[in-house]
Amino acid sequence: MPKNKSHKGTLKRIRITRTGLVKHKSGASGHLRSHKSGKRLRRLRHSKFMSNPEAKRLERLLFRRLRGREQPRAAIRRSPAPNRTQA
Repeated sequence: MPKNKSHKGTLKRIRITRTGLVKHKSGASGHLRSHKSGKRLRRLRHSKFMSNPEAKRLERLLFRRLRGREQPRAAIRRSPAPNRTQA
């Protein structure tokens, strides 16, 4: 059986932090900016973290565990690094 392929278009638009949070750019910030207020444009400059339901949807596209901004760090279990295991 072939390996699952992660969605490359999605990977180009997001960054996944070490703790599994999904960071993405705000929408509606690329063009047609002249009618938007300065306050709104400043807010759109900052990147955002995905919510829980959106992160769950991305898990199916990327074939890996992710967490939303409301989930605790313990929501994702990671295997320990080889040098961290106790003998």
